[in-house]
Amino acid sequence: METLVKLSFYCFAASSVALGAAALCYIAYTVGRVKVRRAMMTTSAGTTVTSSTADFAPGSLSVGQYGTLLTRFGAMFAFMAVLFRTIAAERLPTANMYEFSLTFVLAISIIYIAFERMYNIRQLGAIVLPIAFGMTLYIWALPAELREITPLIPALQARTIMTIHVASGIFAYAAFALSFAAAVLYLIKQKRSIRWLPSLEVLDDVAFRAVGIGFPLLSLLLILGSIWAHDAWGVYWSWDPKETAALFTWLVYAVYLHTRTLRG
Repeated sequence: METLVKLSFYCFAASSVALGAAALCYIAYTVGRVKVRRAMMTTSAGTTVTSSTADFAPGSLSVGQYGTLLTRFGAMFAFMAVLFRTIAAERLPTANMYEFSLTFVLAISIIYIAFERMYNIRQLGAIVLPIAFGMTLYIWALPAELREITPLIPALQARTIMTIHVASGIFAYAAFALSFAAAVLYLIKQKRSIRWLPSLEVLDDVAFRAVGIGFPLLSLLLILGSIWAHDAWGVYWSWDPKETAALFTWLVYAVYLHTRTLRG
């Protein structure tokens, strides 16, 4: 078991490096580059004058392709990290913040890759991948003892409901991270009219579809969480900070879906 735990951590370390490099590639690809154009003119007196103009241009396609490749490597290593941890613990790694965050890195990588492939746009990676990399930095900052596998406390021993409950939350928030990225790019495109960003219609559709995935999963999170809380502590709802925050988030996206459907 100890060997598998170490292998899982080494794979996580490799995933961190790959996702960090991918984030840099996507940012460089999305921000673009400055192209300097020089022109030579001959005056009536016979002298030559050189003028220079600078213009912003889309980022290099090869940089974006490297970002995609590195993201896939990051997702592969994150999958192996979760897999080794699952085999060692004999359960999905969702019992503490180290395991939750590790699985979240995998989820956000998978969802991003799926949407990039679906829409064939890479600019979303300039926001989504820094979020994923930021989560890896958070994992590195966690106490080292959380990396060890320990027996579950009684409240966490309802493995089936715990697995579905936490996994639905992980993928819900991963989908919301993607909708957040699309919304940020939408506002930038609307204000700056950067020509190489995706159109407003595409960005709106990405955000809507991502919320369409995350909202039902967040609803499942709340329902299963209430059932689990009743089984473990005898109450369906206790208004603790995590419950309240999850409910508030659910309400925000419910209002978004409602107003978008009715008012466009």
